[in-house]
Amino acid sequence: MNTAPLVSARKLNRMFSIGGERIRAVRDVDLDVLPGQMVIITGRSGSGKTTLLNLLAGLDRPTSGTVCIRDRDTCNLSDRQLVDLRRREIGFVFQSFGLLPLLSAYENVELPLRIAGWKRRDRDQRTQECLDLVGLGRRANHRPYELSGGERQRVAIARAIAHRPCLVLADEPTGELDTTTGAAIFALLRQIVDGESVGVIMVTHDLAATNIATAIHHMSDGAFVREQ
Repeated sequence: MNTAPLVSARKLNRMFSIGGERIRAVRDVDLDVLPGQMVIITGRSGSGKTTLLNLLAGLDRPTSGTVCIRDRDTCNLSDRQLVDLRRREIGFVFQSFGLLPLLSAYENVELPLRIAGWKRRDRDQRTQECLDLVGLGRRANHRPYELSGGERQRVAIARAIAHRPCLVLADEPTGELDTTTGAAIFALLRQIVDGESVGVIMVTHDLAATNIATAIHHMSDGAFVREQ
């Protein structure tokens, strides 16, 4: 089994200047995520969780510290190189689903593969495979408005893993779902972690996620203050 971290953060800090005041949004965070791990980050709003996700994804740059994805130091990459890295190595799942409303479930999952230059046969096969994996193979031709909230999030998850990333970053993926549907989404993510050998880092307020987590980090004032 591969025990090299998919993502490794060391002494990660992010400072912002707001109204002349220096705010330390992320403070000395260390984090490793291995293949097959689901890491949960909890904490109150404003504790630094989403800022940390943005740093790990290369959407923002740290004030100090390092982030490595598959041993590549993202802090030394150009903006174009970061885009290429995200396109290959990272999948994203958002609270608001982020689906294109005029495209079918199938088209929403297939589009990123088309943009990435996958051959038609390969992308058709992978798109259907991902929709089947999330239990929506028979709903492939439905548009988002024809799907329930849980189904829309399943499409978003299928899209996030379609390009075979090593890492999935999920920001409050059940925030707009009821308790039962949210539990089903957590179970699906756990299934994908086990079946696809990816790593997942999930920010959530939903304590039900702790039942399927490999590790849990609680953030307060930008720092990890408790770990399970």
